[in-house]
Amino acid sequence: MSEEQYEDDLEQPSSGGARHPMAARFRGYLPVVVDVETGGFNSATDALLEIAATTIGMDEGGFLYPDHTHFFRVEPFEGANIEQAALDFTGIKLDHPLRMAVSEEHALTEIFRGLRKSLKANGCKRAILVGHNSSFDLGFLNAAVARCDLKRNPFHPFSSFDTASLAGLAYGQTVLAKACQAAGIEFDGREAHSARYDTEKTAELFCGIVNRWKEMGGWEDFDE
Repeated sequence: MSEEQYEDDLEQPSSGGARHPMAARFRGYLPVVVDVETGGFNSATDALLEIAATTIGMDEGGFLYPDHTHFFRVEPFEGANIEQAALDFTGIKLDHPLRMAVSEEHALTEIFRGLRKSLKANGCKRAILVGHNSSFDLGFLNAAVARCDLKRNPFHPFSSFDTASLAGLAYGQTVLAKACQAAGIEFDGREAHSARYDTEKTAELFCGIVNRWKEMGGWEDFDE
């Protein structure tokens, strides 16, 4: 589907009533923060080992907050490449008895089921991936979706919000730990490189930047 088709679909009026403020804020998209831990840098050949997705909520004042996190440890797909350097970096132990990994299909199906509920609750048409260096996470997500032949992917296939770029603008920092420090967000380096931890910290960072922009007068109204 082309970008124009996505735009046309999003412009279709909803069936009665005012738009939910979240849908109005991002033109029908629901921001969902995603982080993946992998067996390397090549989404076509390297294993997806962990995936987490944190939905974003909005309070009555129009301020964003991290809502709910979905997290799974993932079994490498058949024939997947796993670099030892990647395992050393993330600290993932594939043979740990408490790892309790699931298949890519199970992980994505469960995450997508939860996201569809969030989309409905917020009156949004689709999810848009938020990530720190988001093209990396989106590439691995899309590759896993293709491998599993999943037909109902709620995410936009190529657009995303990148918190590395946003943090560079807001704080002059592009490394997640340093951006969080600049934003006054606690960051424990010992917990880093866990998909759940990095996703939740990225969600805090994203919400903080968007809320700061609102406080500065950059976003005043939900109605066009």
